[in-house]
Amino acid sequence: MILMHTLDQNKTVTKRLQWARRLTSGLARTAALLMMLVLGYDTTQGAEDGQWTMPAKDYSSTRYSGLAEITAANARRLRPAWTFSTGVLAGHEGQPLVVNNTMYVVTPYPNVLYAFDLTKEGYPLKWKYRPAVSPNAIGVSCCDVVNRGAFFADGKIIYNLLDGHTVAVDASTGREVWVTTIADLGKGETTPMAPFVVKDRVVVGASGGEFGIYGWVKGLDLRTGKVLWTAHNVGPDADMLINATTFKPFYDRGVELGKSSWPADAWKVGGAPVWGWMSYDPELDLLYYGTGNPAPYNPEQRKGDNKWASSVLARRPSDGTLVWAYQFTPHDSWDYDAVASMILTDLEIGGRRRKTLVSFNKNGFQYTLDRATGEVL
Repeated sequence: MILMHTLDQNKTVTKRLQWARRLTSGLARTAALLMMLVLGYDTTQGAEDGQWTMPAKDYSSTRYSGLAEITAANARRLRPAWTFSTGVLAGHEGQPLVVNNTMYVVTPYPNVLYAFDLTKEGYPLKWKYRPAVSPNAIGVSCCDVVNRGAFFADGKIIYNLLDGHTVAVDASTGREVWVTTIADLGKGETTPMAPFVVKDRVVVGASGGEFGIYGWVKGLDLRTGKVLWTAHNVGPDADMLINATTFKPFYDRGVELGKSSWPADAWKVGGAPVWGWMSYDPELDLLYYGTGNPAPYNPEQRKGDNKWASSVLARRPSDGTLVWAYQFTPHDSWDYDAVASMILTDLEIGGRRRKTLVSFNKNGFQYTLDRATGEVL
């Protein structure tokens, strides 16, 4: 169910529309504001355009909106103004997008996409896109049949279907522009994550660490949906798109680390899925994302550090080349993962202004890394 609020039930319908239209961006504000205060994030930087075009608001994954109508002082006056039932009972984890006075919502399986007109009373449905999604994905999907949202780029709403497809839909009409097969249910792969678009690349990943997939990310062409590169998160350097001259992790040096830190061929079913969120630094041209648990769950069957599961990886989005990696939990025996948001912010550390990556891990530690090198600060 989608629920919007207004601050004052006695306001006119027009005023309600103004409040509700902005609420989608404001919902994430309270939690994100506390985070930004802790991190020293400058919430005044840049002009707020009232848009929410990607799951975490911006490339830095701040989840922060600069809109000022809803505050700590007046939030208690919020009242329901509008609801809409999506007809799906599973967990709704996708952040609604707001683009040009239209709100886009993706449901869990069967991954219906709704577009609502925020300029009209009652926020009528502009169009609905209902893709053909294989029901076989339900039995393969771990931990509910959720969808973690969509991305707006190049006039398209781009999102993943649970059964291993990425789809692009015309944001104005709801017409399907392209659909691409990216995963294989037969290998235990499903795709609930939100795609991430950088320039003309759509970056996607797969879930399935519980089923021993060979974890990967792929780069698709934004215009056509064609798969342009595939990079694995564990395994031989060639499979991970590691170039010995450009891969410069701050700590773990050497070759074939994603292979030698596993017993025999265990990396082939080593997990390291990507089901969370991504970030991007345009100045460094680096894409950041976290990997999930190694497989199998029984750690006795995979002695070693199991790189690069439960890690953060930094890649070039154009061709997938791996630049650096840092493992939060070597030999993860507890399913800690490392898929929480990688928040990008500039902090003063030791008298120097540093370009940092901040992440809060399930292992109980908060990490601040130099996002250019992977150094723990």
